[in-house]
Amino acid sequence: MGRVRLTVPRLRWRPLGGILGPAKGDAGQSLAALTFSAVTSVVAGLTLASQEDQIAMLPGLLLFIPPAIGLRGNVFGPLGSRLSTNIQMGTFSWTWKLDSVLGQNLVAVLVNSLAASLGISLLAELLALFLRNGTVPPIGFSDFVVAGVLGGILASVVVLGFTLALTFAAVRLDLDLDNVVAPMVTAAGDLITLPALVLSLVLVRRGALTNITAAVLSIGTLLLMLWLVRAGPTGARRIVGESLPVLMIAGALSLIAGVAIEASDERLSWVLLVLLPGYLGTAGALGGILANRLSTKVHLGIVQFSPIPSAEARSDMAFTAALAAPIFAFLAIVAQLTANVAGQETPGLLMLMAVALTGGLAATVFVLAIAYYGTLATVRFGLDPDNTGIPLVTAALDVVGALSLVVAVVVWRVA
Repeated sequence: MGRVRLTVPRLRWRPLGGILGPAKGDAGQSLAALTFSAVTSVVAGLTLASQEDQIAMLPGLLLFIPPAIGLRGNVFGPLGSRLSTNIQMGTFSWTWKLDSVLGQNLVAVLVNSLAASLGISLLAELLALFLRNGTVPPIGFSDFVVAGVLGGILASVVVLGFTLALTFAAVRLDLDLDNVVAPMVTAAGDLITLPALVLSLVLVRRGALTNITAAVLSIGTLLLMLWLVRAGPTGARRIVGESLPVLMIAGALSLIAGVAIEASDERLSWVLLVLLPGYLGTAGALGGILANRLSTKVHLGIVQFSPIPSAEARSDMAFTAALAAPIFAFLAIVAQLTANVAGQETPGLLMLMAVALTGGLAATVFVLAIAYYGTLATVRFGLDPDNTGIPLVTAALDVVGALSLVVAVVVWRVA
């Protein structure tokens, strides 16, 4: 019992007369993590912009990009959230045994990553066929599997290592993992997912080679799921059982975001394509921070949910809202500087900031409701909010974020 540390409130000093709620250390940690996420998102944006021609040659692939990026955060963000809860409850240790907290979490993220990638690949193929434009057929199911599952494996190895390193740093440096895990994992996912996806495209549309690769990946994933159901550790089964349906719903909603992006492709200039991954990632990271903080406080008994948020919950919601404006403005500045260095045309910094702030703040208002009431619904159904909070928030924000960006582009008449 002596190991439990209730470090969440930290009410020594409140910036802006207390409007942020948490102490300045929490705000500093989150802003630093979000800034890192914004800077690294440029790499994903540059990758997307540089591969625009190749993506255009593979019909249906563009709508697959939002769920591919989002899945890494939706799998590894909850991993960080669960580890954060165990750290604050004093039950975490660096034990790699299969039945340990860490071991069961590793099994769960492996199954979730592979199974969700396979399921989203199937949904992407069905949606691409449904939305088929004219006589040009979309890429096939095997192509989506290779891009999604193989690209997902390559990305997941890196993001897993990053998440564990972040956990180690949080323990050693006494950081609150709830404040940094969502934006930092988002950053890692943005940084590696698109390059990994592009790398996997060398095996797309290769005839028999693509089909064989897809079959091996699909069978391997199904066998791993069968093993987990029949003989896997109980904790890992529970995590996957609660997480996988939400991941699939999140993937389906992210595909809708991909439809909005693909339909508005002609409206998105080079600089807006650079802005897009960071824009979506930041919106999701803000929601992840709020969901993680609420989830941990539920486990510690600090927050009891009610239809009207309590003072403690409102404090975290105000904290999230206060982070939004500066980080979306910073995203616009980074995109503008990147375009200047690359010699690309832009609508100008002020117009770019207007688009980012208008869409970003609209998405942030939405995240406050989704994070709070989504966590409330999770608790009411007897589920662990650590497993479902981030996927619920980021899934909803993928759709709202993509639509809000497109609407902002239309409102400000930015081509």
